[in-house]
Amino acid sequence: MKPICFIGARGGSKGVPRKNIRLIDGKPLIAYTIQSALKSKLFSHIFVSTEDKEIASVAKKFGAEVPFMRPKNLATDSIGFAPVLNHGIKKLFSLGYDFETLVLRDCTAPFIKNKDMGETIKLLDKKNAHAVFGVYRQHFNPYFNMFELNSSGFLKLSKTKETRPRSRQEAPPIYQMTGLDTYNVDKFLKYQKIILPKILPYEISPETGIMIDTELEFKTVEMIIQKKLFKNF
Repeated sequence: MKPICFIGARGGSKGVPRKNIRLIDGKPLIAYTIQSALKSKLFSHIFVSTEDKEIASVAKKFGAEVPFMRPKNLATDSIGFAPVLNHGIKKLFSLGYDFETLVLRDCTAPFIKNKDMGETIKLLDKKNAHAVFGVYRQHFNPYFNMFELNSSGFLKLSKTKETRPRSRQEAPPIYQMTGLDTYNVDKFLKYQKIILPKILPYEISPETGIMIDTELEFKTVEMIIQKKLFKNF
């Protein structure tokens, strides 16, 4: 049984307004993720969950399916993604779709490689994990160069060891999520959380894990695509 690809795209983005359908090199951002998933031939269906009619129309134009509209109460700033995914899975089951594995793609991460999507699916099956996350090693490290405020308002290291690492390379590795999460559907429905008890990492390259959360990141991705700095673009 083939996995499905599930793409969440609400209309109310605050950091970069309307970023999911904002044009990059003449094409809406969401189209890059949809077309990548279609080209991979890994999936029985590519679904988009949105409350926004314009996003739904754009998604269908580029080959995704939108068999239901997301309730507006699941498209606010205060809602995490777990309820959205839970709603989507149950809605798809009620409509007669059958799947055991779900690849969650964030359309703000357009450079995820098809090979890496496929490898997360294989790893999930092979290791009997709850989920596999595409990640890359982050050079910002809470044991070495990331701080938070203590109760008195002074800086303290976010995480400590008995002896502070002398360099970032000596610190325990830290992994950045990238908008590529592959789930065992039964396990997700059991816990109904994005972060499940048994998640395996699948390391990807930092450049393919770029995610757009700010205007600067949008401009960076736009430049990469326009100048064709990645072979797959």
